[in-house]
Amino acid sequence: MKFLVSVALALALLTLESVLVKQAGLELGRIDVTVVLVAFLALRASLLEGTFSAFSVGYLLDLMSGQPTWLYTFLAVFIFLVGRLVPTFVEVRGPLAFALFAMGADVGHSLLATFFTWLTVKEDGPGSQLAEMPLQVALTGIAALALYPLLRRFEASQERPTGLLR
Repeated sequence: MKFLVSVALALALLTLESVLVKQAGLELGRIDVTVVLVAFLALRASLLEGTFSAFSVGYLLDLMSGQPTWLYTFLAVFIFLVGRLVPTFVEVRGPLAFALFAMGADVGHSLLATFFTWLTVKEDGPGSQLAEMPLQVALTGIAALALYPLLRRFEASQERPTGLLR
């Protein structure tokens, strides 16, 4: 069930992100809502369910971004797997800790995306992508703070038992 909810939520958030970025006139920035979703999955989903969800979220971002094929799919699964290691070292509870976690994941995601794009596409240097990264990370942190209650509500609604065994 988390798989279907995360894919539907990713599609809705990607659509909303593209509209907000376009309306706000942010040509040098974007709100990386997919990283927020993958970061939440890394903290709350099981390994198999989270991996499939991260793969699907990354694939949706690949389809909507126009970047080299499979770049964001790989990065979403990679960020999910690395994010699974974080709770062994640091406790991530509450919206502020989650926002910091999502911002850290976005820094790694952006650096890896810039590096792999630089390796495959030699048109522009990585300077323009690195220049927009602080704004992108800040917007992702704000989005993580705003989305945390919604993601917790979806998680709580999926944990309720259904049927006769209430």
